[in-house]
Amino acid sequence: MTVAQTYPNRPIRLLHGFAAGGAADTLARIVSEGLSKRLGQPVIVEAKPGAGGNIAAAAVANAAPDGYTLGLVTGAHAISGALYKTLAYHPTDSFEMVSTLVYYALVVAVRADHPAKTLPDLIALAKQKPDEISFGSVGFGSTHHLAGELLNTTAGIKMVHVPYRGDAPSATALLGGEVPVIVGTTVLLAGQIESGAIRGLAVTSPTRTGLLPNVPSVAEAGLEGYDVRTWAGLLAPKGTPADIVTRLNREVASMLGDPAVKKALETATGGEARGSTSEDMRILIRAEIAKWSKVIDEAKIPRID
Repeated sequence: MTVAQTYPNRPIRLLHGFAAGGAADTLARIVSEGLSKRLGQPVIVEAKPGAGGNIAAAAVANAAPDGYTLGLVTGAHAISGALYKTLAYHPTDSFEMVSTLVYYALVVAVRADHPAKTLPDLIALAKQKPDEISFGSVGFGSTHHLAGELLNTTAGIKMVHVPYRGDAPSATALLGGEVPVIVGTTVLLAGQIESGAIRGLAVTSPTRTGLLPNVPSVAEAGLEGYDVRTWAGLLAPKGTPADIVTRLNREVASMLGDPAVKKALETATGGEARGSTSEDMRILIRAEIAKWSKVIDEAKIPRID
């Protein structure tokens, strides 16, 4: 009898590293419900916020590798691998990857009365005023922050980063005139973009998103090769039995094939629900670490001890 034939026979913990009520927490709760139905046991969400998700990732890495502790990680997991000099775990080697869950773009936005009507307008203004235009993000070392830094290096401009503590504070700062530009989460800014309070200049994916069909992509704005999509995925501690990982991968695929779950994930993120093999998720994280390491080096961002 394989381990997977008796697994699971008790509740499973699903850890994530961000605030309760935030995007990652919302995703975790959708996933927990979908997996609970398929595994026949409760999947209990635990938020362990702090250090860009590192506290939760370390807790997963150090948990018993028995399939009863899982982690939901986002694109921040790979950024930590690029940004921190040392971590209490290895971003890929300390885990068994289960599957990706969803991919989603960000949006470069200004207030409605900003003189830039398009991303090329903003780039032209920034070239005229190097180091004078600032952009806000959800925090230092976030995907949003590095998406802005990649925009700087790709477009040959120098906007100055201003970190905030989340999407809502950065949007409030934009509307209040504290910063002229933000890189934000599409699903959280969509309402204000639709109302006309905020102008979306470009989404950071190569193509437009269904959530903001009237906002052009960065590629449409002339920055070929620029592609920033964050993501979420499921992993387990290193050494979790292969048959359990295979079972979890299979159940995630089943869950993502459910139109209701797919819609819930895509509504929560404004993105695309899409699973992967375990190995493809590992390849993704390695590629993301290399990508963000290059951005960090080019932007001369100091790495964190």
